Amino acid sequence: MKVIIMCGGQGARLREETAAKPKPMVEIGGRPVLWHIMSIYARFGFRDFILPLGYRGEVIKQYFHDYNIHHTDFTVELKTGDVTVHPTHIEDWRVTLCDTGQETLKGGRIKRVARHIDSERFMVTYGDGLADIDLNNLLKFHEESGTIGAFTGVRMPSRFGTVRTDTAGKILSWEEKPVLNEYINCGFFIFKRAFLDYLSEDESCDLEKEPLQRLAADGELSMYPHSGQWQCMDTLRDSILLNELWNSGGAFWV
Repeated sequence: MKVIIMCGGQGARLREETAAKPKPMVEIGGRPVLWHIMSIYARFGFRDFILPLGYRGEVIKQYFHDYNIHHTDFTVELKTGDVTVHPTHIEDWRVTLCDTGQETLKGGRIKRVARHIDSERFMVTYGDGLADIDLNNLLKFHEESGTIGAFTGVRMPSRFGTVRTDTAGKILSWEEKPVLNEYINCGFFIFKRAFLDYLSEDESCDLEKEPLQRLAADGELSMYPHSGQWQCMDTLRDSILLNELWNSGGAFWV
């Protein structure tokens, strides 16, 4: 089953890191967050990836083109230029990298890589979100739902504390950053091929708007509730948090 990881956005809210590289290449513990996301899928046997590229896509292309050299020992014969790579563990991943335009939105990016999708189902996720998700359970959920598409929902904690008061202003309760009742979409989608008919190659085709709204209106979208941990890398604050978790041995996604 193909796994599409969205890699085309500019990461404007993480400009401290993304001025010179795309957000999926921002590092956690010396490895791009993209590598960490791919590792989540690979642990469940999903190792065939499609990366729709946009902003600074050449950085991602170069990373995977030179992957063996960066992660193995090798010998160079300076006179001939011959390179011998010495055997070591390298991930058995297949990675297809596709230019999908600088300004194309996510729905358009998926449609533009559709020629590389040759399975009845395919997975999609964002290039900046990590979770301790059981992807086998997600797949089983989708199969049993009978819907064309499913996304993973998480309950998010509020960024701020909340209070309840009576009409006179007396505090009835004080709760620091409570978990909200509402679910949000954290990615980790799975779709049947029929979803491709909801998309267009137009760069204005935005996954979360008309395509998913129409899929929901047709009764063909379901939500897999994830009760575990999830964290996106949307801001510098998020990047610092994820690196602290990694360095302290608390990386929940490994």
